[in-house]
Amino acid sequence: MGSVPKDYGDLIGAVDQGTSSTRFLVFSSQTHELVALHQKELKQSFPKEGWVEEDPKEILDSVLECIEKTVEKLKAKKIDPKKIKAIGITNQRETTIVWDKKTGEPLHPAIVWLDMRTAATVDNLINKTETKDKDHLQPLCGLPLSTYFSALKLRWLMDNVEAVKTAISEDRCMFGNVDTWLLWNMTGGVNGGIHVTDCTNASRTMLMNIRSIQWDDELCRFFEIPKSVLPEIRSSSEVYGKLTLGPLKDLPISGILGDQQAALVGQGCFEQGMAKNTYGTGCFLLYNTGTNPIISKHGLLTTIGYKLGKDAPVTYALEGSVAVSGAAVRWLRDNMEMIKDAAEIETLAKQVENTGGVYFVPAFSGLFAPYWQNDARGVICGLTQFSGKAHIARAVLEAVCFQTREILDAMNQDSGIRLTKLQVDGGMTANNLLMQIQADLLNIPVIRPAMLETTALGAAVAAGMAIGVWNEKQKADVSTVTEFQPSVTEQDRMSRYSKWKLAVQKCMHWEGHGIDGLAQG
Repeated sequence: MGSVPKDYGDLIGAVDQGTSSTRFLVFSSQTHELVALHQKELKQSFPKEGWVEEDPKEILDSVLECIEKTVEKLKAKKIDPKKIKAIGITNQRETTIVWDKKTGEPLHPAIVWLDMRTAATVDNLINKTETKDKDHLQPLCGLPLSTYFSALKLRWLMDNVEAVKTAISEDRCMFGNVDTWLLWNMTGGVNGGIHVTDCTNASRTMLMNIRSIQWDDELCRFFEIPKSVLPEIRSSSEVYGKLTLGPLKDLPISGILGDQQAALVGQGCFEQGMAKNTYGTGCFLLYNTGTNPIISKHGLLTTIGYKLGKDAPVTYALEGSVAVSGAAVRWLRDNMEMIKDAAEIETLAKQVENTGGVYFVPAFSGLFAPYWQNDARGVICGLTQFSGKAHIARAVLEAVCFQTREILDAMNQDSGIRLTKLQVDGGMTANNLLMQIQADLLNIPVIRPAMLETTALGAAVAAGMAIGVWNEKQKADVSTVTEFQPSVTEQDRMSRYSKWKLAVQKCMHWEGHGIDGLAQG
């Protein structure tokens, strides 16, 4: 006789559409356990230096394939897919998609959040402000003028792509981040698809007023973006519509959170002063500031943490965003061919006890928080004849940790309350060496949950709450965490950190610093 399948109770599905891969995961609403998942890596294209694109149709197809394969895996475990009661969506934020509402066809490849093509647009817009300051709009939207955010990408498309200009003039252009593109297609597309985003994703566009949680007239005027192309802003936890295709047809889609906000929810950071750091393609530290937005004075972003229900209050967060963390490992693998698989970096870096004085600043897309320098570029400093690839691999891991340290310093200054521990999640946290280096450089314990899928879990929480099968206060089992304690001296920590700061200065204002700079220098 076959074994009786475990009863997980009601299940909730979560689409986790990230920068480098798409996954569909199914969780138990009772125990928060992961029941099944399927993952598919995504292609990225780099048509010019600093440009990063993805194919919107490939993104959509990957989601539908992951749903289909996960349902097959559930059936193989003798679990009835009808036990899935709702679906949540979590997504790479800021990535910008424009499409034709009459044909459903994308008008241009998706411009990924990392993309740098809008650098000149940023400079022009900064010059347009009264104060000539990148933080001029911060009181309205919580964000600095940067290549990172969607309004800049949309403005670039309107200025440079004839198909987009024409579609806007003919009132058939739709804009959205990945959540909106997926939701519109999954709820019918040209046949009644719902053009909606949630407030966490909207807060990353530079077009939403951080207090009113609506598209802001002044911001739309500043960027000269018509409101007609923008989706409706809703909460992060409500029924938006029903899935119209695939094996889970007719299921409600009832949760949307940008990926970093989803991790905040998945980690259970529901109280003011709680924080989490997610290590993925980039690195993102979010700190719950409660129901009041704090405007940063130290290079952090003011963002929406979550709004779990139509009538629920908005919870705000401070965010420190690092453009390149896992992407640096991918660069070592794909561009430098130093490793065959991302997981190999730990083995390689462990071959040496330290970096041998090598420092790596992965400013491939400029520097994000706390510097916001579009013209910075990557550097490797401190090389000697003694330096080998193990030193460089270890320097890549240390770079991730140094960048987190800089953000944590800024967060402590903005909030006035020092963090006493750091909760972590994301694919890179499986690397024990990385986690130990992080604890050493922060001088606080780093806490890693046994279940690392907290981003997808956050989307499941939002979706489940909307249909009444998930209790927000129901916490995942925290008894199975791994804690990494600091193990180096203060002198060693500060010596390495000051060298890192020196390396960062070396990479600043690199772009555009050519013959003219030499002549002036």
